[in-house]
Amino acid sequence: MAVQAERYGDPAVREAVARRVEADWGLELPDSFFRFTDFLAALGPVERRALNDLGISPYGVTDLFADPSALPQEGLDVRAHGRYYRDPPEFLTFLHGGTDGLHFGLWSDDGRVCDGVASYYTNDGDEIERSHRTPLEAVRARIEAAQRDLADYAADGDEDELARLDGLGHLRTALTGFETGERTEQGLAYSEAYVFRRRPVDTARTTTMDGAGALVSGATALDRPPLGAADAYRLATSMEKLFDDAEAVREARDEALRRADGGDPAEALALGRDLHWASYGRAEHEAYAHELLAVAYRELGRPSLAGIADAHHRHRGLRSVDVLRAGR
Repeated sequence: MAVQAERYGDPAVREAVARRVEADWGLELPDSFFRFTDFLAALGPVERRALNDLGISPYGVTDLFADPSALPQEGLDVRAHGRYYRDPPEFLTFLHGGTDGLHFGLWSDDGRVCDGVASYYTNDGDEIERSHRTPLEAVRARIEAAQRDLADYAADGDEDELARLDGLGHLRTALTGFETGERTEQGLAYSEAYVFRRRPVDTARTTTMDGAGALVSGATALDRPPLGAADAYRLATSMEKLFDDAEAVREARDEALRRADGGDPAEALALGRDLHWASYGRAEHEAYAHELLAVAYRELGRPSLAGIADAHHRHRGLRSVDVLRAGR
């Protein structure tokens, strides 16, 4: 849905979007998201062209700025808008990345507050990346990656690349007026300082195949290590072998439900997220993932995530995730 730039900065529209997301998704949009939309509203033609050259554009929940009362197409759930096949329920798309299905989402572990940013390429096998705290940090990283990649071409005097570099400079200046202004590094130096860093082990999160981890305490059947302490390749290989054995995966699902019934939903959440990520269109695995996630989220007091999982399960077969239409 096309959004007029001034609507991103309109306080009345902002409030209406916040109310809509809380009412339908059960989520609270963070101040950092509205700094991102204020940034969009402040862009001039040069900066908008530079943003377009990066291949990224507002999408998903950000489309509500065109019409906060927009309804989904008939028979569809609004929570399916911008929700790609492998998106975990914790992921709320707000930005599209332009290549190989790259998209960015606000992340909510508790199903109430969005307190981070996640991204991944839905057409590739890459894991979910959660190194950015805010939407503008994610955009800044894309600016500096483009700066890094263009530097060699511009050094040869390529006029088109020099023009793109100039546009990136204007876009950076606009962004650092809102966030990351204290970060003086550019290009490769920025990436090395803030993007390529190895993240510490997160003892509060259980390892999952999607790489984002699950915020849950308790024991898991596979005795998964904390996020960042696992051999991701070995985990993926082990889980894919399990998922190829229909009887074994049924037994794993039964064990996860048994543990959840006993008050420990950790395995249900972790296995549910794994099955959701690696279903590959297999209906039985999709059903198991839905069942396990619904049980885990409700046991953990995260009903909004259970509702999103329900909506996604009903609509995982959509050819397009663009489901909104304007007007009530």
